[in-house]
Amino acid sequence: MILNQLLLYIYIFSLFAIVALVAGVFIVDRIRKKKNLLNSLGYILYEVTFSEEGPKTTAQGFREVISVMEQFYSGMATISDKVSFGYKPYFVLELALSHIGEETIFYVSVPKNFGRLFEKQLESLYPHAHIELKKEDYNIFNSEGGSAGSILRLEETYALPIRTYRRLDADPLEVIANAFSKLKKEGEGAAMQIAIYPAERSFKRRVRHVIKELKEGRNITSVGKEGWFGIIVDEINDIFSGKKNNNKNTPSKFDEEGLKLVEEKISSPVFKVNLRLIASAATFEEASAIIRELESSFLQFSEPQGNKFKFIRMLGSALERLLYYYSFRLFDRASSIYLNASELTSVFHFPAGTLSAPKLKMLKAKSAPAPSNVSQTGILLGKNIYRGEETEIRIKDDDRRRHMYIIGQTGVGKTEFLKSMIYQDIADGKGVCVLDPHGDMVSDILGLIPANRVEDVIYFDPGNTERPMGLNFLEYDPAHPEQKTFIIDELMQIFNKLYNMQIAGGPMFEQYFRNAAHLVMEDPSSGCTLLEIARVFTEKEFRDLKLSRSRNPIVNAFWKEVAEKAGGEHSLQNMVPYITSKFDTFLSNEIMRPIIGQEKSAFRFREVMDEKKILLVNLAKGRLGELNSSLLGLIIVGKILMAAFSRFDVSGDMRNDYYLYLDEFQNITTPSITTILSEARKFRLNLILAHQFIGQLTEDVRKAVFGNTGTIASFRIGREDADFLEKHFEPVFSGHDLMNIENYHVYLKTLMDGKTVKPFNIETLPPRSGNPREAEAIKALSSLKYGVPKQIIEEEINNKYKK
Repeated sequence: MILNQLLLYIYIFSLFAIVALVAGVFIVDRIRKKKNLLNSLGYILYEVTFSEEGPKTTAQGFREVISVMEQFYSGMATISDKVSFGYKPYFVLELALSHIGEETIFYVSVPKNFGRLFEKQLESLYPHAHIELKKEDYNIFNSEGGSAGSILRLEETYALPIRTYRRLDADPLEVIANAFSKLKKEGEGAAMQIAIYPAERSFKRRVRHVIKELKEGRNITSVGKEGWFGIIVDEINDIFSGKKNNNKNTPSKFDEEGLKLVEEKISSPVFKVNLRLIASAATFEEASAIIRELESSFLQFSEPQGNKFKFIRMLGSALERLLYYYSFRLFDRASSIYLNASELTSVFHFPAGTLSAPKLKMLKAKSAPAPSNVSQTGILLGKNIYRGEETEIRIKDDDRRRHMYIIGQTGVGKTEFLKSMIYQDIADGKGVCVLDPHGDMVSDILGLIPANRVEDVIYFDPGNTERPMGLNFLEYDPAHPEQKTFIIDELMQIFNKLYNMQIAGGPMFEQYFRNAAHLVMEDPSSGCTLLEIARVFTEKEFRDLKLSRSRNPIVNAFWKEVAEKAGGEHSLQNMVPYITSKFDTFLSNEIMRPIIGQEKSAFRFREVMDEKKILLVNLAKGRLGELNSSLLGLIIVGKILMAAFSRFDVSGDMRNDYYLYLDEFQNITTPSITTILSEARKFRLNLILAHQFIGQLTEDVRKAVFGNTGTIASFRIGREDADFLEKHFEPVFSGHDLMNIENYHVYLKTLMDGKTVKPFNIETLPPRSGNPREAEAIKALSSLKYGVPKQIIEEEINNKYKK
């Protein structure tokens, strides 16, 4: 009776204990899940991309490059050293393609306080990787479709490894990435997710027990599945039997191979892993088909004498649970498997070199950090973004005096880059001249002019035929008579630029032209424009008038003793059409004649520079024609150069900076640009030269540009230019980088405090929107201030030709 009551009490107590234990486990599990969910919200997400160029590998050489990833896993193992209230941190690796888009992207998620650890690991092993901290998560799910998913487990004992990259003939990442590439651009998404933390220390002891049994002659298929219970029983049997198993039986050939594989399992750090495949599409069936395609890419890891993956497809509530764990990047102990660093590297590694995976997002061009001594003053060029850190890049005025050279193909962002600098110079109260061969840029700038600088604007638009502005290249400062020689020399270079005078001219043309120009400029009061040069040849009465007022004996002797007395083909009569044919193109043009035929230029270029005026020149070729556009540009550049050189009459500290922006500069500069680049710095004329490709420059100009510019800004360029510029940017950037940099990104080689710094990349500033109404008002104001009614100009020209 008493015994029965005792048994009853024991039974009831046991029942309560079991219920309490189950309830306790349930409560602890709920608490743990809630804590894990809260901890997962403290994770940050990185997008990681790698250079398309990458290290060069052979068919077998890829293994050496891939093996670097094993060091990454070993380094990241320290993430789990810090355990908090039973929570063991882990990290998550993902390869995913969003439901909108076609690029498969690498992602890494780590606890926020371990972000720097991850960055350091990646930087040390993959120095050219690009890391971007994501503010928002990606999304693979089709909200109106269905989803499917599976988890990967090991088919055989945990002690046996899968086939690794060391025994594969090709990069296994290619097969996996290509499985993603078959998804549609919209409506289909997929992800491979691997949650990882280091295996417990006891794991290797368990594997060593398996090794011990194998050495004792047991077959690999009969060991390694009993877990800890089998190990404990074996040890107890050994102890109580008073003997150790000294069986020296030689294992079978299969077990020899199995022994090697098991020893390989613990030859590198081992990790506990969740391996998930998730897909979403318009229907559940289509999502399942994507999962099957992804699963098939893991068949390559099957090791005949070792292990392989098996796929457990989730349905119903199990699928919901899987999607929940995937979405919050939770670690699920129940579905974990053990993989060593070599196995993990095989399944997930960062790309090595160029992969045959067309939709894998790769970094087309490398990035590099900004120098540590970045200026805090000067105009803002853009921002350097490196390893998630943004640095504003400015350039001081003194460094800008060494000029800037900008190159890039059409449509890459050069114009916006120029506009940003021009706007800042204007807003800072600086003097600026912009020559725009297309017209759009200066029109946009007009809409950005601050109210306090409207009066400083001169908008030179040859297309304004109602009130043309005068541009007389023969006009000079009487206080500087030496300018006459400069003007004539520059005119010769202009005609050589436009007509290639070595073929179309020759020494006779130069002799007659120089003497005609000198004669005209000897007496400006009787007419001193390009029109008068033509009249010297065609009107004897006008020529005699000029000779009567000339005090230059050399010029007078030429006309009286040489030109007028020459006979044959060199006679003046024969030379007239030869010379004047070069002028007729401009003088007969309805747009050009009112501009270059005016005696007085609309403004004095020296005053423009000294008073920090804003000169915006619209040289749109569509209205003017290429030849006329080039002539006007060449004349204006020549006038600015002459004005700059005239500044020798004031001390250096009295010369304010003036910024000359030349887009497509090869069309509007003569060989004298070499003089500007080497000498203009003294006179505070600072050049910003832009164009599309180096082949547009003559050898002398090319040498002058690269020998005298302190800043080179390279947008995306072609192969030939990349081969040339590579030596200016290596070893930081290669020709491949120069050819593949994204739009609105620039590789910059510049000066900081007068010293050259290592090249780096910047992202240019976003475009500014102007006010079109303000732009039109400024155009009208400038026309009224500097333009002359066309009727008045034509009357003055007609009066010159009246007998």
